This record gives sequence, C-alpha cells and structure tokens, in this order.
Amino acid sequence: FSKHVQLTDLLGIPFYFPDPHAPWQRGSNENTNGLLREYSPKGQSLDNKTNDEIQEIVNKLNFRPKK
Repeated sequence: FSKHVQLTDLLGIPFYFPDPHAPWQRGSNENTNGLLREYSPKGQSLDNKTNDEIQEIVNKLNFRPKK
C-alpha cells in the first residue's frame, strides 16, 4: 500500500486505513476470521490439511448464501 496515493489518483478510489486495535472498523474482515475459526480453531496449524480440504473450506465460505 506504499503507493496508495498514486492508485487513488489513477483509479479515483480512495483507500481506507482503519486504526490499530479497532476491530469494529474492519467488520467484514472480523466476520470472515470468525467463519474461518469454525474450520480451524485459533492456534491450530493448517499444515496438516490437504489442498483439497482447504479448497473445500474456501468453496463453502465463498458460496454461502448471503442477504
């Protein structure tokens, strides 16, 4: 993100940087982290999961019904 000013000028899309230690400013990120924890609890390594298992989790999360 070191060139965010140039990208904003080029694309006309402003960047948003949330404050440190303010999870309420990153709602969808925090929600996604919670969903991932259903499949891999905190502290558990993903090293023992196969690529197929990880892809299955990705598909479940990406194709969840949304409002």
